[in-house]
Amino acid sequence: MTGQATGQVEQERRRGAFSSRRVFILAAIGSAVGLGNIWRFPYVAYENGGGAFVLPYLVALLTAGIPFLLLDYAIGHRHRGSAPLSFARLRRGAEGLGWWQVGICFVIAIYYAAVIAWALRYTFFSLDEAWGADPEGFFFGEFLQAGDVRVTADVVPGVLLPLAVVWLAVLVIMALGVQKGIGATSLVFIPVLVLAFAALVVQALLLDGAAEGLDALFTPDWSALGEASVWAAAFGQIFFSLSIGFGIMITYASYVGRREDMIGSGLVVGFSNSGFELLAGIGVFAALGFMAQANGVGVGEVASDGIGLAFIAFPTIISEAPAGALIGVLFFGSLVIAGITSLVSVIEVVISAVRDKLDTGRLAATFAVGIPAALLSLVLFSTTSGIYVLDVVDHFVNQYGILVVALVSMLIVAWALRALGGLGAHLNVHGRPRVGAGWRVLVSLVAPVGLALVLFFSLRDDLDEPYEGYPGWLLLVFGWLLVVVLPLLGFLLARLPWRAGTHLDGPPPGSDPTAPLHANPATRGEGGPR
Repeated sequence: MTGQATGQVEQERRRGAFSSRRVFILAAIGSAVGLGNIWRFPYVAYENGGGAFVLPYLVALLTAGIPFLLLDYAIGHRHRGSAPLSFARLRRGAEGLGWWQVGICFVIAIYYAAVIAWALRYTFFSLDEAWGADPEGFFFGEFLQAGDVRVTADVVPGVLLPLAVVWLAVLVIMALGVQKGIGATSLVFIPVLVLAFAALVVQALLLDGAAEGLDALFTPDWSALGEASVWAAAFGQIFFSLSIGFGIMITYASYVGRREDMIGSGLVVGFSNSGFELLAGIGVFAALGFMAQANGVGVGEVASDGIGLAFIAFPTIISEAPAGALIGVLFFGSLVIAGITSLVSVIEVVISAVRDKLDTGRLAATFAVGIPAALLSLVLFSTTSGIYVLDVVDHFVNQYGILVVALVSMLIVAWALRALGGLGAHLNVHGRPRVGAGWRVLVSLVAPVGLALVLFFSLRDDLDEPYEGYPGWLLLVFGWLLVVVLPLLGFLLARLPWRAGTHLDGPPPGSDPTAPLHANPATRGEGGPR
């Protein structure tokens, strides 16, 4: 092995690695399966044709979701680095794309932790139905103490404590490293999540009215397939739920042994994520059917998504249903587990980038990233105005952060850098089934068109009327300005020098599909290259 290759292998050993393909797949599924699978997909499907939505959803999954997932895998696996380092090795000028993704992940982490903290608190609230007869009034009033739409420094102790607990748990996981922290957490949490949510679904199906809920979800409205907005919703759901386009899968793929089948792994992750979404749809709408029957109204009158579903509709169901406490613990416990595995993947994007850029150890990088993130999270989202700031930041970072950087990255990689041929060849070295011209067409044309369609409808809606009727100053400061600042900051960070000895000129030794592949010492003997 050459001196350059030896140095590269030593750098990879210090970065860490997943011990096996199985651990990587579970970690990737843990990232993909998050809060959005549980509280977003069922309502999106219901609002966009019910059972007929399955068709555009599958089209979006096969033509955009999985192809883009494989693109992220190829970039990270071939170039063996965090998002900024992988893009820099792809082409020096593309490094800013990686830092743009890092910025998005940092912002997501600081508010995502708050929602997990709410779910953690509600897991215990479920035991005695602490919300009483008015779940909505309890959530916004007694629990969040939300008042007028303004930014305040008034701390809510009931949010501060669980939020601190969430960050403490995440920092411990991140400090333990790629395998002992992220990998080990995924090995335990993902099976527990599946079992817990399956138990929730069974319990929901036993409720009176469950059939009406499922009928409302799955009855197809075939006329919806003629509406462009329905197809845009399908593409949007796929991109939001698969954790693609903002650095997570690039980072995770860089921790996988060089000889692993990334194509097969991508198919497993993609279909597992969609399978969980379908399971979530069944469980959620079975419960909503019960709620509708109990209140003598149609399912459409109680169906909602996001925070309204989790913290208002479900507490109402828990209060009225037999074995309500069990349903509550299973539901909110599932939210906590799904949220933690996703939050870990989001913050790892930032930690990995800092480690690669500055050559710091795992512990130092964890504290350098995690402590500021935790403090910002506590300051912004444990106050009486936290819910409003969170709602605005979440909307704009998702709609115009993740989707825009994904679209720009795809177009640059495909058309400006003409890198799809080399990346596809890398996937094909050990991957099955092979990718070819069809994959390149999907990544360079179909997926960008789908994303552009989603962005068009989102922008049209936000320009027609202010998001949720919030005041302009709130949307400007925590929405539009944030969207503009993140890419600017990303390309400024790209101007900082890399640590001495960092290989930047193309793929590191052993990554070229025509060159001999060397085993990754971090995984040798632990289920790595075979």
